[in-house]
Amino acid sequence: QVQLVESGGGLVQPGGSLRLSCAASGATLDDYAIAWFRQAPGKEREGVACISRGDSATAYADSVKGRFTITRDNAKGTVDLQMNSLKPEDTAIYYCAADSNIWIATMDLYGYDYWGQGTQVTVSS
Repeated sequence: QVQLVESGGGLVQPGGSLRLSCAASGATLDDYAIAWFRQAPGKEREGVACISRGDSATAYADSVKGRFTITRDNAKGTVDLQMNSLKPEDTAIYYCAADSNIWIATMDLYGYDYWGQGTQVTVSS
């Protein structure tokens, strides 16, 4: 059973940066496609960024392109989401998700079997 744990959330001012990490117990994240999703109050969960299994292709939501970067940190065994130039509208709970049967970069949330509990990101002055 794969258990995912997100870390790195917090309160940051507009224009600031945060780095989220997704770690797993019971598995090596290299064997999984990973995606970051977020859900703001009253809104549907939406894909933010993803990285495929194998060639580590990436994809991003239009709203975060150029500001967010998803990477695999093989030394730490994590998948990180570097978030720069944060805006108040980035405020949400951020979740990482994993699946071993996905070989492309996709943010289709119904394709991911394993989910973390989420970490709160608040962008406010």
